[in-house]
Amino acid sequence: MRIRTLYLGAIALGFLVGGASADPLSNLASFPSFYADPGMKTMKPMAEFKKAWRATPKKDRAAMRKACNDPAMSKAYAPFCANVLALGGAN
Repeated sequence: MRIRTLYLGAIALGFLVGGASADPLSNLASFPSFYADPGMKTMKPMAEFKKAWRATPKKDRAAMRKACNDPAMSKAYAPFCANVLALGGAN
């Protein structure tokens, strides 16, 4: 019985972690190259942002563009999404 409880708990934790990682913008801490300050409040100038954008893997860029096209997401991450959408076609 105890093993079953642990097993179900592990499955539930897996679903929680999987759901949290579905939002590519929820972990902007993994993208400090887009920010000018350590607190990640100020975006870098567009030229530097563009360099960081191009250094980001294509899969991540596509996920970020998709998330920024969602009105709920783009509102929460407005400055970041404004730059992402401005570079939408940049590879």
